[in-house]
Amino acid sequence: MAQELIASNYAVTAEQINTGALVLGAGLALTSMILVPALAMRLGLSASLTGALRIALMKASNRATAVKPAIDAQQRLLR
Repeated sequence: MAQELIASNYAVTAEQINTGALVLGAGLALTSMILVPALAMRLGLSASLTGALRIALMKASNRATAVKPAIDAQQRLLR
């Protein structure tokens, strides 16, 4: 019984971890922290425009990595 609970907990945890979303979020965060300021300096963009681009990329990174709640069997049946 205990082993079945542990196995089901591992399965739920594996469903919650989405490596693609984590890679995308990390890439967007890296882009906003390093590449955007470097390109903005090279192109001569203003600081406010650079800041707006960084904020937009960080928000996109946050949305990409947001953990969606697990849906149990009863909720699936109701949908």
